[in-house]
Amino acid sequence: MIRKKKDRSPNEINAGSMADIAFLLLIFFLVTTTMDMDKGILIRLPPWSEEDPPDVKVIDRNTFIVLVNARDELLVEGDRAEIGDLKDMAKEFIANPFDRVTLAESPLKAVISLKNDRGTSYDMYIQIQNELKAAYNELRDEEALRRYGIKYAELDKDRMKLIKKAYPQIISEAEPEDAGKQS
Repeated sequence: MIRKKKDRSPNEINAGSMADIAFLLLIFFLVTTTMDMDKGILIRLPPWSEEDPPDVKVIDRNTFIVLVNARDELLVEGDRAEIGDLKDMAKEFIANPFDRVTLAESPLKAVISLKNDRGTSYDMYIQIQNELKAAYNELRDEEALRRYGIKYAELDKDRMKLIKKAYPQIISEAEPEDAGKQS
């Protein structure tokens, strides 16, 4: 028996499982794709306490004052400064290699006081934080090299703690305010 063209069923592709395949591919790519999340600035805050903090008397000599205004201008110890000079100024203040009476008595007593204007740009704030932390990192590296002959990052945890005790990072941030506003 000969069939005519009309009796033939048209060629079809079975698309019933296409949706399943697309769904599986979607799940595969979602599971295997990594998303980088911004961690922000890692700063450990002191634990919460209901008690008022004790008054700590800090001698002016041991305080390194850094101010930033709304135009991102830097004032260090009352004088205008550039961001590129901040790290070296902070290092000299903390270490006080020549025992100057205008610099910190010791790294243990050195406090860096940072105060920003509310209009300070986030970029400037981050640059200042980076410079101040770089000052501490360099001092710790120098001390680790002097004591142990290797950089701070290569030390074991016990030696790292000893170097951190010698150069504790003490940065005090004051509440930002609108310097341009008058009350």
